[in-house]
Amino acid sequence: MSRILHVALRDFLATVMTKGFIIGLLIAPAIGGVMFLVGPWLFDDSRYRIEGEYAVVDPTGAVLPAMSAALDPGAVAERRMNEFRRTLGDAPEAVRGMAEAAIGQSMDDALGPAPDVRLRALPADADVEAAKAWLNEESDGPRHTALIVIHEHAVAAGGAQGLGSYDLFVPPGLDERDLDFIHDSVRDAIVDARVAARSLDRGELDALLRVPRPRSTTVGPDAERETVGGLNTMLPMAFMILMFIGVMSGGQTMLTSMIEEKSTRVVEVLLSAVSPMELMAGKLIGGVAITLVMLGLYIAMGLALLATFSLFGLLDPWLIVYLAIFFLIGFFLFGSLMLAVGAAVNDMTEAQTLQIPLMLVLMVPWFIWPAVSRNPGSTFAVVVSHLPPLNTFGMLLRLGSSQPPPWWEVWLSIAIGLASVVAAVWVAAKVFRIGLLMYGKPPDLKTLIRWVRAA
Repeated sequence: MSRILHVALRDFLATVMTKGFIIGLLIAPAIGGVMFLVGPWLFDDSRYRIEGEYAVVDPTGAVLPAMSAALDPGAVAERRMNEFRRTLGDAPEAVRGMAEAAIGQSMDDALGPAPDVRLRALPADADVEAAKAWLNEESDGPRHTALIVIHEHAVAAGGAQGLGSYDLFVPPGLDERDLDFIHDSVRDAIVDARVAARSLDRGELDALLRVPRPRSTTVGPDAERETVGGLNTMLPMAFMILMFIGVMSGGQTMLTSMIEEKSTRVVEVLLSAVSPMELMAGKLIGGVAITLVMLGLYIAMGLALLATFSLFGLLDPWLIVYLAIFFLIGFFLFGSLMLAVGAAVNDMTEAQTLQIPLMLVLMVPWFIWPAVSRNPGSTFAVVVSHLPPLNTFGMLLRLGSSQPPPWWEVWLSIAIGLASVVAAVWVAAKVFRIGLLMYGKPPDLKTLIRWVRAA
């Protein structure tokens, strides 16, 4: 046992104490921190100003006045505030508090500059083709942004044709945010004109059609808590990403290390002091220790982030325990097979061929996670959570979902996972023992099967 621990400690220190590992460990949090600080500035649409001149052909005579009223600065400010509050309603309480504090500043600081749009009325019988040329004319004033042609029956139905709409013409390169604003403004103006033509009250109609969505409350056996939208979708995905990163990075590190030691004949020196099984066990323990350092840092950062937004209480601590258990099962299963691949080949080019099946299996959870996390009680989800080697990912997805499985299913999956680890290590050990001192032509699948039978 002491020799196994010596091998594990050697691999652990040889990796952890390098600059490359430290940089690689910190690069993901550093990128996340930079994006957290810079992202709002890079992707902030609130700094964008909607401005320009719209030419409007309105044969109905009712839409243009409604557009003028809709584009009034006061009406725009009220509409933006209502949209902001409606969007804010689904946010966590901590986020709502920060946003409401920000809205206490000036409107432009909180929501961005107000639109500056001018309307230009064209005759009802204007030549549309000639008006299109106006869009590309040079202007000393506002940019010619849109030509809006209201249909003749946009307000009042025209027989069997029903209600009409409008046509929109814009110059090249117009921003999508301008297009969205134009569509929203024209739509609201047409609706207002239709409502006025029927002597109805728009405010009363909006009140009749508006059904506010209440914040749901999750009722558990012991307590109630406010439901956080998106948590049941993001949490399983976050756990799966941690599992995938841990297994992939740890397995790849061990495979690369094994190939380097074999190609430089260092492995022959090691085998003079330890047996092949002791070497393999030590490398597995060292690899899992390296990966746990990385996962521990990322989990701690995730918990700190949840605590920052007052969401820490929504996370069941048992999920962290199950994450550790299923990670260890997945790591020993795939890691042992990665070590076997590293021992069987002579360089990374040869390893890629044998790695492909393992990579394909590791990619399967990315395709099935939406189906499992959305319907964790389905037959498909239950089968996946008990089918090795996918059961580690499948059960973790179910545990992080809104309908976690009963405890006996979890521990049944753990038992199946442990059995699959024993089988994988048994196969990998046979390949590892023979492949360590084999050089020359890389083995194919038939050769590997023969090694397993012969060892």
